[in-house]
Amino acid sequence: MHHPIIRPHVVDRLLARRGKLHWFDALDPKRTALIVVDMQSTFCEPGSPAEVPESRNIVQPINHLARELRARNIPIFWILHANTHLGSKSDWEIFFNHVVHNDVRTKTIDSLMPGKQTVWRDLETSVQDIVITKNRYSALIPGSSTLENMLRNYGVDTLLIAGTKTNVCCESTGRDAMMLDFKVVMISDCCAALSEEEHRVTLETFIQQFGDVMTATEVLEKLNDK
Repeated sequence: MHHPIIRPHVVDRLLARRGKLHWFDALDPKRTALIVVDMQSTFCEPGSPAEVPESRNIVQPINHLARELRARNIPIFWILHANTHLGSKSDWEIFFNHVVHNDVRTKTIDSLMPGKQTVWRDLETSVQDIVITKNRYSALIPGSSTLENMLRNYGVDTLLIAGTKTNVCCESTGRDAMMLDFKVVMISDCCAALSEEEHRVTLETFIQQFGDVMTATEVLEKLNDK
């Protein structure tokens, strides 16, 4: 599991700029939701075309956090990725033509077909949870998913972000959430990237400009303080 530390020079910069490290002193459980991004076989299965090995190490932390949040009646949103293909065309040509190619492209297309996506088998889900499919890195960019509508309807204004990759779909969703005036917390020990460096640098950028970064334990403490 990643154990990121916000480096001292970043902490000093934050203290000089806003007088404290964290954005939020408390989190309102009545207006909070957990957003778990891309914890599905394409990213979690050993040998899968977009495997993030570290994703399997955040399963138990996510399960523990989700149990604690359900006990507080906080909604859990599982965000799964899928892309539609018709013949030689897809709903995301720029990605499939330039980010992946040849055998990797074919395997990725197959693994992300709509209708095949389920929450990773080792994660604990509940009938009260919500499953939403997206077709872009961010679940909140227009046209990607119905997540924003669901959050507004639930009266949610605070998002807790978990899942993989920290520096791609988690970060993209979190950044767009902040642009839409949601309060955002990236949960450092419930997110996974391909390397410790990518994970840490993403969280350092995020806490400076886009939202808070906390461990799951810190999140629960902030919820209890409300």
